[in-house]
Amino acid sequence: MRESSQSPVPAEQRATFAPLAYFPTDPAYRVPAMLHTENAGAPIEMLTSTGQHRQMRRVGRLAFTLNGQALSLGAFVEANETDLSRLFVPFGDLTNGVETYNGGRYLELDRTATGVYDLDFNRAFHPFCLYNSSYDCPYPPPESRLKVPIRAGEKLGNARH
Repeated sequence: MRESSQSPVPAEQRATFAPLAYFPTDPAYRVPAMLHTENAGAPIEMLTSTGQHRQMRRVGRLAFTLNGQALSLGAFVEANETDLSRLFVPFGDLTNGVETYNGGRYLELDRTATGVYDLDFNRAFHPFCLYNSSYDCPYPPPESRLKVPIRAGEKLGNARH
């Protein structure tokens, strides 16, 4: 984030940008998930950090059990995307706005042939709009807002929104 020309952090802020903060790695937040695919329906609109709407297509739902609780998250691709090899999994949880960005966090998963996924919340990351308001970041839809805290992955450090 400090040195890459591709960094979302504005150039004038990179020299003083603090390292990213993470919850301690916790194996309990790495669980198997099963993708229940859906027939291509109408695209859904995800509200974004700039007030726009992003057209997304739900590929399916990832069903998993975390700390004994059955949960699920939507798995998406851009509405006009033909390459379905990567799934976008935005999610919200009870840490949003306190320990993590209020707009949620993201996971990205490579598609598998089996439909079974390694859902590792320790790899959850904040969207770039946390570091630069010019980025247009989709917010997780209501179906992807978990009613539990996910204390894994990236958390708020010096950057707060």
